[in-house]
Amino acid sequence: MSRDLDLVQLRTFVAVVDCGGFGRAAASLHLSQPTVSQHVRGLERSVHTTLFTRDGRSSRLTPAGERLLGEARRILAVHDEALGRLDLVLEPTIVIGSTETAAEQVLPELLGALRAAFPGRQTQFHIDRSTQMIEGVAKGTLDLAVVLGLGSDTPGTKVGSLPLGWYSSRSWTPPLLGEAWPLVAYVEPCGMRQRALTVLGAHDHRVEVVAESTSLEGVIAAARAGLGLAVLPDAGTVPDGLVRRTELPALGDITMRLISRRGIDVEIEHTALTTLESFFAGRAQQTDEVAHES
Repeated sequence: MSRDLDLVQLRTFVAVVDCGGFGRAAASLHLSQPTVSQHVRGLERSVHTTLFTRDGRSSRLTPAGERLLGEARRILAVHDEALGRLDLVLEPTIVIGSTETAAEQVLPELLGALRAAFPGRQTQFHIDRSTQMIEGVAKGTLDLAVVLGLGSDTPGTKVGSLPLGWYSSRSWTPPLLGEAWPLVAYVEPCGMRQRALTVLGAHDHRVEVVAESTSLEGVIAAARAGLGLAVLPDAGTVPDGLVRRTELPALGDITMRLISRRGIDVEIEHTALTTLESFFAGRAQQTDEVAHES
């Protein structure tokens, strides 16, 4: 056995037992399931034995795991009691998710507001697609998430909207009559992709998805290479190497929504909600002022 036991690994180990599985422990600890598995494997290396064994689709403790569980509970109890006596108990980390398209604009505002309102809390961010963010909140791995409104069934509260725009490389030219319009897009499911197909279809344009990606950078790279058109929310800046195509049919707006996990501190939710509503209201006012001046 190694000389030291890792408290984080011990806490994860106890959570797996108490929550009844690796997936539920991951949700409780706001970690990914691979991270939970990694913690347990690290603890097993430290004690040089297997702690869990497979039992059908679930896991159960080995005899060594049973022995370690009692010791782990005592170690964590003493540790947490010492923190309490020293007034060093830390509040849980606030875990926030955001779509890639909104992260650069939204996260700094949200981070500043949460730090001001909750100076003793740590904040952690996850950036991914809206579908993954919605799933993360449902599982409890995220406290809050800022997502694109993909349809009427998108959960959460509307905090604002962003105009959608067509983007391409400077050298891209529209196809000839009868040729398919090339589109680069996120892989399905993607509300922006569906909006593009609907709008072009309404103008009797045949569309071919020539490149797709799971990331914003991949979509931008394909458009930058001249492969086709991309549909992106207008977050205030044009990605390097792309231009807006204002001569194409209007795409309208896409809503931004804040979703919160069940049981979240209402003050945290309120702070995030009011910050985001104020942010998007300010952007809308700036847009109106620019349009009025022009």
